[in-house]
Amino acid sequence: MTEFESLYPFLYSGVTDVDAVLAQVTRSTTEKTEEITRLRADVLELYRDQLIECADAMAQRFTVGGRLFTFGNGGSSTDAQAVAELFSNPGPDAKPLPAAALTTDVAVLTALANDVSFDVVFARPLAANGRAGDIAVGLSTSGGSENVLRGFAEATRRGMLTIGLAGYDGGKMAEAGTIDHLFVMPSASVHRIQEAQTTTYHVLWELTQLALME
Repeated sequence: MTEFESLYPFLYSGVTDVDAVLAQVTRSTTEKTEEITRLRADVLELYRDQLIECADAMAQRFTVGGRLFTFGNGGSSTDAQAVAELFSNPGPDAKPLPAAALTTDVAVLTALANDVSFDVVFARPLAANGRAGDIAVGLSTSGGSENVLRGFAEATRRGMLTIGLAGYDGGKMAEAGTIDHLFVMPSASVHRIQEAQTTTYHVLWELTQLALME
């Protein structure tokens, strides 16, 4: 069975009866919902204290003028943009905070990828703009993206607070030694990993907002 067949078995079952197909869709959806519910609960239980500690550290940096930079590839790049938007434009009842996603500057990203190397598309902007007291949040489902790892290395050199979100067993991000707070979603499903990461950064945002009120 291919990966696509395992995700959507009802498309490959050979069943043409509409009621049977709908029953399979319902069962598949229920299983996925139960899986992500368990994963989210496991992650929040596993990292409860670290999430609070990380949010407090973020709040301390925002209080003294720190800025947030986010980055990732593919689906993680859209999550990086969502993180930056969440912190910078949270709505009328929360404090807006300075945040930018490195993946939104297409001119810089493509210039570095074309003229230097795709491995440095996050490290170079952090070298140019990051400073001690800022915050770097990098996302990778595998934990092994070289440009994300180099981004963390550069952020560490500049004295930034580093926060990583990964999946599986954390991959190289768990071995890098350049990430102050690493949150690993213990799953082999990219879909569930990204869903759990979304929950995690929303929790971090809420805890940071609460810490800023103290």
